[in-house]
Order: sequence, then C-alpha cells, then structure tokens
Amino acid sequence: MAGFINSTDKIQNRYWDNQRESYCVKVLPGQYYCTREKELIATTLGSCVSACIWDKKHKIGGMNHFMLPITEKKEGSVFWGDMPTDEARYGNYAMEYLINEMIKSGAEKEYFQIKLFGGGHIMEGFSDVGERNIDFILNYTATEGIELISQDLGGAYPRRVLFNPVTGKVWVKRVKDILANKLMANEKAYNREITTKPISGEIDLF
Repeated sequence: MAGFINSTDKIQNRYWDNQRESYCVKVLPGQYYCTREKELIATTLGSCVSACIWDKKHKIGGMNHFMLPITEKKEGSVFWGDMPTDEARYGNYAMEYLINEMIKSGAEKEYFQIKLFGGGHIMEGFSDVGERNIDFILNYTATEGIELISQDLGGAYPRRVLFNPVTGKVWVKRVKDILANKLMANEKAYNREITTKPISGEIDLF
C-alpha cells in the first residue's frame, strides 16, 4: 500500500534508478509518500526539511518535504486552498499527513524511527528559514516521542536524499555547483510564492 499527496502525479514522479536497480518516487515540496513496496523515495533539499519515518516492525516507510515550519489554518481565509498540498508545505501539517497515512497503511506509531535532513542556509538576504525548520522538526520529534536515529541538518549546502522504505536506510549526497545554484534560485521563488498565495501547481526544484 502507498500514499501520495497527489496520487494522479505518481506515475510522472516515478522513475527507474539504474544504479540501484529499483523504481524511485520523487517527492516534491508540499508532498509526502509512504509505502511498504520495494521501491525508493527521493527528494532534493535546500532550506526545506524532509522527515524519513520508518516502522521497524512492519517495514513501512515514508518521506515528506516541507518549506516552512508551522502555521495555523484560519477559518474563512482566502490563503488556504482545498488541496492538502496547500497545507503540507508547512511542517506541522506535513508531519501529521505522513504519520496518518503510514498508520492507515498498517504502521504503528510505537515502532516509528525517524531520520531528518535539510534545513540548509542557502538563501542569502532571507530570514533563516532553514534554522526555523530545524527547530520545528527537532521539537516536534521530541514532543511526539518518535525515536530519532540520525540527522543531517543545517550547513550551507543543498542535499539529495534517497530513502529505502523497507530497510529504513538513507543515502545523502551534498549538491554542488550549477544544480545547487538552480535549486537556490527556485527555492527563493517558491518561498515568495507560498507566503503570498495558494499554490495551484507544484514547483519542481530538481
């Protein structure tokens, strides 16, 4: 079983990884994915944060990707769209959506382990979104009592993250040069967009 925030986009976000000989699902900002299938989950992070959650008993894993730490939904606000993607760009919603989807897929929270990635300081001239994301996710993990296995947070560089949801193993690679510059430019645009109006479509930062 698998859960994807934009289920209609699953096919276009799924590709074959020749190096690891496995299908891989790419998670974009404001999305999450969980599965117990033998496939990989991937994303690329700048100041955004991803949580990789693994149920060590049932071998179910999931990943999210959020840009901002926390918000409150205000009734009647025109800021909010109807799709979960509008909310899952924020850490508090991204975590709840992923955890709930994993539980619906058969996971049990008492067996959860979590690995955290991202929160880089890559946007000069902006408030330190990465640091606020890090503060949020560490506080959330501690408050919820989820076992924190490892973290690769902060720094002045983007990251590529590849997660095996069956074994819980994660590979991380630091992004440099041209791709990093493109990621930073797109993330600035994405940050401006989500703080002013709802998102009608996803921005691909990869």
